[in-house]
Amino acid sequence: MSISKFSSPFALICATSAALLAPVVAFAQEAAPAAATTAAAAPAFTMDKGDNAWMLISSALVLLMTIPGLALFYGGLVRAKNMLSVLMQVFMITAVVALLWVTYGYSLAFTDGGSLNSFVGGFSKAFLAGVNTSSLAETFSKGVAIPEYTFIVFQMTFACITPGLIVGAFAERIKFSAVMLFVVLWVTFIYFPMAHMVWFWGGPSSYTSPAGLIFSYGAIDFAGGTVVHINAGIAGLVGAIMLGKRTGYKKEIMAPHSMTLTMVGASLLWVGWFGFNAGSNLEANGYASLAFINTFVATAAAAVSWCIIESLTRGKASMLGGASGAVAGLVAITPAAGFAGPMGSIVLGLIVSPVCYFFVDVVKNKFNYDDSLDVFGVHCVGGIIGALGTGILVNPALGGAGIVDYSTADFAASYAGTATQVLAQAKGVLTTLLWSGIGSAILYKIVDVVIGLRVSVEAEREGLDLSTHGEAAYHAS
Repeated sequence: MSISKFSSPFALICATSAALLAPVVAFAQEAAPAAATTAAAAPAFTMDKGDNAWMLISSALVLLMTIPGLALFYGGLVRAKNMLSVLMQVFMITAVVALLWVTYGYSLAFTDGGSLNSFVGGFSKAFLAGVNTSSLAETFSKGVAIPEYTFIVFQMTFACITPGLIVGAFAERIKFSAVMLFVVLWVTFIYFPMAHMVWFWGGPSSYTSPAGLIFSYGAIDFAGGTVVHINAGIAGLVGAIMLGKRTGYKKEIMAPHSMTLTMVGASLLWVGWFGFNAGSNLEANGYASLAFINTFVATAAAAVSWCIIESLTRGKASMLGGASGAVAGLVAITPAAGFAGPMGSIVLGLIVSPVCYFFVDVVKNKFNYDDSLDVFGVHCVGGIIGALGTGILVNPALGGAGIVDYSTADFAASYAGTATQVLAQAKGVLTTLLWSGIGSAILYKIVDVVIGLRVSVEAEREGLDLSTHGEAAYHAS
C-alpha cells in the first residue's frame, strides 16, 4: 500500500482518537489531586508477594492467549492469502487497545462514574492519575490487595483480547483501517462501559458502595462470559451481517489453509486461559485452584463432546471440531470458573459443544450469514450457555462454591436459589446483547460512512495480505 493511500484513513483514526482524548486530558489534570486524596483516605490493605507474582504471571498468560494464540488460531482458519492480514489485525489491536486502556480505558471501567455510575466510570484516573508503586487494588478478601499497576495490567489484557475476537466474524473482507477505527470506537463506547457494568463495585471493604448496572442485578461473571465473549460475539455477528458475505461464499472452497497452526493457536489459548480464569480470582488461593481445575476439565469435556457429535452426524471426528469444542468449553467455563465445582464444569463442557455445533452447522446455514470463523456460534452462544449455567452450577448442593455474602461478618457463602440467580444471569445476558448489539451496529455505520468497511472485490480476490499490507505470509521457495 502506498503512503498516500494509507495516510488518509490513518489520519482519520488519529483525529478520532485525539477528539476522544482531548476532554480526557483536561479532566485528568483536574482530577489528579482528587484521586490522590481518595487514595490517602483508603483503608489500610496488606499485599502478599505470592498473590502479586501469580497475577503478573496470569497477565502474561492472557497476553499469550492473544498474541500469538488467537492470532494463530484465526490465521490457520482463513485462506493462505489472508493469513498475514488476520495476524496483523490481532497484533495491532493489542497494541492500540493497550495504549487506550492506560490513557482512559481503566478509568472508565474501574472508577466511580457519579450520576452515570450504573453504566460507566469517570476520568479521575485518566492517564493513570494518582496511580503509583504504592497504590493498591483490593481483591475479593477484605483488606487484601495487589499493586494497582498489577490490576491495571491484568485487566488490560482482557481489553486487548476482546476486540481481537471480533475480527474472526468478518475476516477476509474488511479494510485494515476500518478495523482499527472500529476498535478504537468499540472499546471506548462498548467494552469499557461493559467492564464497568459487570465488574465495578466497592470491594469487600466497601461492599455497599454503588456498583455497575449488571453487578447490581446480582449477576455473577467470574472471568468475562458477558464482558468478553457475549460482548464480542454479538458484535461479530452484527459486523458479519453489515459487511455482507465474502465474495464466492458457498460457491468457492474456503477451507482453513493450516489446521496445524489452528491446533497450535487453540493449544496456546487453552494454556493462556488458565491465567484468564484462575487469574480472575486476584489471589493465589483455593478459589484460584478451583478455577484452574474447572478450566482444565470443562475444556476437555467440550472437546470430547464436539468430536462425538461430529462422529454421529458426519461419521468422522475432525481436528477442527476438536479445536472448536475446546474453545467452546473455554468460553462456557469462563463465567463459572470460580463458582462451579469440577463435576458441574464437566457437565457444562459436555452441554455447550452440541449447542454451539447446532448454531455453527445448522443456524448459520439456515439464516445464511457469513460469520467467517464462527465468532457468534462459539463465543456468543457459548458465553450465553456459560452465563446461564453459572447461575445453576454455583449452587453448593450441586458442588458449587456458592456466592460470597459480603454483608455477613464472616463473608459466608450463600445461594439465592436457582430461579433467582438464573433470572439475574439472564438480565445480565440480555443487557449485554442489547448494549453491544445496538451500539456495535451504530459504530459500524459510522466507520462505513467515514472510511468504508469493505475492501474492493479485486482486493478481496487478490487476498488482503498483498492488497492491504503488500506482503505475504508465505513465499514459494
